[in-house]
Amino acid sequence: TVRNVYFERMTNEDKLVEELVKNALFRIDESTRMIQKSLTNISEEEFWQKPNDSLNSIGNLIVHLCGNITQYIISSLGETEDLRNRDLEFSSSKNGTKSEIFNTLEETVATAKRVIFDANQEQLLKIRSVQGFTFSGIGVIIHAVEHFSYHTGQIAFWVKQLKNKDLGFYDGIDLKIKNED
Repeated sequence: TVRNVYFERMTNEDKLVEELVKNALFRIDESTRMIQKSLTNISEEEFWQKPNDSLNSIGNLIVHLCGNITQYIISSLGETEDLRNRDLEFSSSKNGTKSEIFNTLEETVATAKRVIFDANQEQLLKIRSVQGFTFSGIGVIIHAVEHFSYHTGQIAFWVKQLKNKDLGFYDGIDLKIKNED
C-alpha cells in the first residue's frame, strides 16, 4: 500500500516522531472521552461540588487542564505567548456550565493536537523552560499527556464516589486478553 511504501522510506527518526505523536494523540483522545463519559453521570451542581476544602471540583479540574494544556503544548511547544493565570483555574467557581467548560476543553485539546501533529524535530528537541521546569518538546508532550491522564483519573474517581457506579470506560472490550508476541 501507499502507506507501507511511505513508512519504508521514512528515517528511523521520522518513525520515532510519528510513533510519539500517534500515541500522544491517542492518550489525549482517551482522556477526553473518559472525562466526557464521566460528565454524563453528574449534575451541574455536582460538577462544581468540592469533595472537601483541600480538593478541587470537577469544573475546576477541567479549567485547570485547559490552562496546563495551553501553557505546555499550545504556548511552549507551539511557540506562542504564555498567558496562563494558574491561580484563576482554582479560584473560579461556577464560571460556566458543564457543557460550556467541556466545550472549552474540547477546543483546547483540538488546538493542542494540531500543535503536536505539526511539531517538527527541531521543536521536539528544543529545550525550553515551562512553569519553571526545563523540558524538551518531547518532555512537554509527555508532561501534558501524563498530567491530563492524572486529572482524568481524579475526575473519574470523584464521579464514581458520587454515584457509586462503574463508568464503563472499556465496555465491550475484553481486558483479560493476554499479551501476544
